[in-house]
Amino acid sequence: MKLLLVEDDNAFANTLIRRLNKNGYDCVHTDNNSDALLACRKHLPDYILLDMKLAQETTLNIIKPLRQLRPQSRIILLTGFASIATAVDAIKLGADDYLSKPVDSQTLLAVLSNTKPTAIHLTPENEPTLSAEQVEWQHIQQVLKANQGNISATARQLSMHRRTLQRKLQKRPQH
Repeated sequence: MKLLLVEDDNAFANTLIRRLNKNGYDCVHTDNNSDALLACRKHLPDYILLDMKLAQETTLNIIKPLRQLRPQSRIILLTGFASIATAVDAIKLGADDYLSKPVDSQTLLAVLSNTKPTAIHLTPENEPTLSAEQVEWQHIQQVLKANQGNISATARQLSMHRRTLQRKLQKRPQH
């Protein structure tokens, strides 16, 4: 059972690889989109785990090419910034499933072994559900961090007017 893991957090990737190796998966790890496509062509994985947000890119952009390369592979999107909108986008693009980080081993293995597409798992049962405002706030913070605090670049990346972004940043949602 060959598995391709696309994850830019090396510590998390190494932990996940150890867990998966113990359960019979032969893992290949990359940390960016172009290497992921090359590894997919070379290793022909049966399973593909994608971290949605890499340092400077999103793996949503490579779901369709991965699906074309490996139509029978099971593609699962992992994210620390779960939302209904990105889950729907991922499924429309060809992902089989969508999991929120942190994901426990049992849940991940169950989703990997599932032969039916799609069950959307946005939050583990023992964690509180975030409001739409909290998810949006977290996503904005992540994009802002990726843009090293540059408001204009962040607004462009989010397709949002700069002043709108500044207003949203001033209104942190309550937990």
